[in-house]
Amino acid sequence: MAGRLTATQVKALDEGRHADGGGLYLHVKPGGWRGWKFITNKGGRRREKGLGAFPKVTLADARKAAARIRLAMDDGEDPFAKAEAAPTVPTFANAAEQFIDGMEAGWKNPKHRQQWRNTLDTYCKPMADKSVAEIDTNDVLACLTPIWTAKAETASRVRGRIERVLDFARARGWRNGINPALWRGHLSAILPAAGKLKRGHHGAMPYPDVPALMKTLAERRGTAARALTFTILTAARSGEVRGATWAEIDLDKAVWIVPADRMKAGREHRVPLSPPALAVLEALPKGGPDALVFPGQKKDRPMSDMTLGAVLKRMELNNFTVHGFRSCFSTWVTECTDATIEVREAALAHAAGDRVAAAYNRSDHFARRRALMDDWATYCGLV
Repeated sequence: MAGRLTATQVKALDEGRHADGGGLYLHVKPGGWRGWKFITNKGGRRREKGLGAFPKVTLADARKAAARIRLAMDDGEDPFAKAEAAPTVPTFANAAEQFIDGMEAGWKNPKHRQQWRNTLDTYCKPMADKSVAEIDTNDVLACLTPIWTAKAETASRVRGRIERVLDFARARGWRNGINPALWRGHLSAILPAAGKLKRGHHGAMPYPDVPALMKTLAERRGTAARALTFTILTAARSGEVRGATWAEIDLDKAVWIVPADRMKAGREHRVPLSPPALAVLEALPKGGPDALVFPGQKKDRPMSDMTLGAVLKRMELNNFTVHGFRSCFSTWVTECTDATIEVREAALAHAAGDRVAAAYNRSDHFARRRALMDDWATYCGLV
């Protein structure tokens, strides 16, 4: 039978489950993994069968496999019986995926589904490939301890999600005993309470959550939403963005030059503009050289920092600050790229702490920073 998907779509579709028709689905996980499933709800009973990973199993191969399953069902056979007769205990990663698949229909917000996948994929790598039946307290601590104090809110959220996945595994008969992610009476005896953890000055959103935020921001109207998008894409300070004038912007060369008197370190800062950052600027009404790029409501006055923060509040993201996105960007650079510390610090316009080192290192790493900011824009899902 002819399907809905094309070979090009199979390679390009974003994470989620995509129907080809006739019970065949393409499943795309965070990180780009793609695989095929056959799912049926015949007789009110949901049953599914994995058909292999793409590209080893092509679209044509998957359709043939799905056709064989349909023919077997039409002939009264049970193509799921063999696998169900001797169920195997899944890994934690597979159990988490099954839990999310079963629950996501009740989650109205797509962002919520994406956050679940992103947090578990990012922070549960130490036990991702371990049998869910063998997960113990040490495994949970291996995931939580590195972030428990540094990213308190994220860590607390991850713990709760691990607990729910392991409860799901117990309900499915895959494990027994106490849930090792249980807080009260268990982890509470090992880890400090989340409410007692020292909070930083600037609440930083975990970088895996940024793509969903940027998608939501793109759907919002108003100068403040555009200014926040530009701030995140450039990893700039809020004041630098709010005070930017058109004289500082060179659209042809894709660079924003912030003068020394507007920089915290007192030095001119060149900001390479990624294509999405340029797109933000090109969509704005142009003013004279001294006109503000992101004007406030009062004539010739910049918008306040509270205006940008209000965008986050209206999105019910009260735990995060605008400045925190610089920390978010810094963590992403450290954990997800090969960029050197010097390139990262130059991108953030941080002053060199060692005057001697600064004297010898006069490069602002502009070419490398341009590549880095392009990669950041791609990660944010805007390319």
